[in-house]
Amino acid sequence: MITLDEARAMIAVARAKGREMGLNPLSVVVLDAGGHPLAFEREDGASPGRFEIARGKAYGAVMLGMPGSVQKARAEEQPFFMGAVNGAFGGRLVPVPGGVLVLQDGVVVGAVGVTGDTSDKDAAVAVAGIEAAGFEARA
Repeated sequence: MITLDEARAMIAVARAKGREMGLNPLSVVVLDAGGHPLAFEREDGASPGRFEIARGKAYGAVMLGMPGSVQKARAEEQPFFMGAVNGAFGGRLVPVPGGVLVLQDGVVVGAVGVTGDTSDKDAAVAVAGIEAAGFEARA
């Protein structure tokens, strides 16, 4: 399980890594294993719609048990499947990198969603936050 303090640490490190990399303003969300938000921050200058994008990236990861990079590949290879899955989840999935699974002892305990820059850079800062909090990341 991810505690609130661990979720906040993930966000703080992800944001710091984004600043170090010179990324655009980021929005970062941490979800628990049931897809419920534990913590969220939107940096100054990030558009207000970024919460839904960050949540959609993380939600797809935790609900499907596959990170955004894998979802993107599935969407390219099997668009009907991913479209149907997204429909089943009320259109809440954003199947691109930046949705990263959080694992503890090999078990999915949540996901981090980051948005604001390119999807690959979003995923990189999510991984940094997850690992700094003592968890395993699957991007």
